[in-house]
Amino acid sequence: MQDVAVIIPAKDEADRIAATVKAALELPGAGLVVVVDDGSADGTGRVAEQAGARVVRHARNRGKGAAMESGAEAVRLLDDGESPRHLLFLDADLAGTAREAAPLVEPVRAGEADMTIAVFSTTVKLGGHGFVVRLSRDGIRRAAGFAATQPLNGQRCLTRAAFEAARPLAAGFGVETALTIDLVRQGFRVREVEVPLAHRATGTDWRAQVHRARQFRDVARALATREPAVAQLQDKLRSRLR
Repeated sequence: MQDVAVIIPAKDEADRIAATVKAALELPGAGLVVVVDDGSADGTGRVAEQAGARVVRHARNRGKGAAMESGAEAVRLLDDGESPRHLLFLDADLAGTAREAAPLVEPVRAGEADMTIAVFSTTVKLGGHGFVVRLSRDGIRRAAGFAATQPLNGQRCLTRAAFEAARPLAAGFGVETALTIDLVRQGFRVREVEVPLAHRATGTDWRAQVHRARQFRDVARALATREPAVAQLQDKLRSRLR
């Protein structure tokens, strides 16, 4: 039963994308793996295609939310009128551990959940981005009453109906926070699932710090449109900076 499409947003992941794609193709029911090359400059798309993925290319970097939407649209076109596949989103740097993502699909396939969120059983030291996690976790709890263990985790499986209900997706790295809030508020069943996946740890150099700043910005923006209190705080901060 080929009822799952794996969607992998990727930017400059040529060193790991082949292993991730090959591992994803081993997942039960994963008849299709789509890699969205989000403006890479290192041959990510070419390597992914050689590994067996269908590749969608963005001419410029458009952010994670846009990459997820492009991947889902490609799957819809490839389904060609058949029963819509469940959508399993995986990060490009999971490498061989991507083959351990099957538990994310099982509750969705069984009709027990509309979206599953991965909780990594093996953690890596992430170089101090806990403040972004706290921002997201606290915001989700206030906005939707859901206690998320790893709110920024991008490894998720959704029914097509749940995905469509959450569109348009939030921009950039705010997409996971917004997905959780929007689906819980609409009454969709969201479940966390522990899985032995692992990705590259975030470093502490200036590039990592820029990455975390972008995460914080995007999560704050996603929350601002869903939490009036956050929007008011942002307005106050802007007025002080003027």
